[in-house]
Amino acid sequence: MRKIWHLGVCSTCKRILDDLPADLDLQEIRSEPLAPDQLDDMVRLAGSHEALFSRRAMKYRQLGLHERQLGEADYRALLLEHDTFLKRPVAIVDEHIFVGSAKKTVTSLREALEA
Repeated sequence: MRKIWHLGVCSTCKRILDDLPADLDLQEIRSEPLAPDQLDDMVRLAGSHEALFSRRAMKYRQLGLHERQLGEADYRALLLEHDTFLKRPVAIVDEHIFVGSAKKTVTSLREALEA
């Protein structure tokens, strides 16, 4: 599998996608929301729902989540309800997952795609 989940209005996602090969399977998560089985695959590779969760999302504070103790079930529900909570982009290349836009993560993604 060579797939990337991204948000079309996210300038960081756009910048990263512009530098990657065009033969990737892309899923824009606002127009085609993340399915539960897709999230399960991501969690299997990432190790937890929390690893996929973005605390930078504006809704995180708006919903008062910064004041709560969240568990894996909470993270799962939030990831499936609001596209903004997925740390983007998320890429799966073969059996490797790359989560977020950190320079090291994007570099590792590029290397995996070239292999």
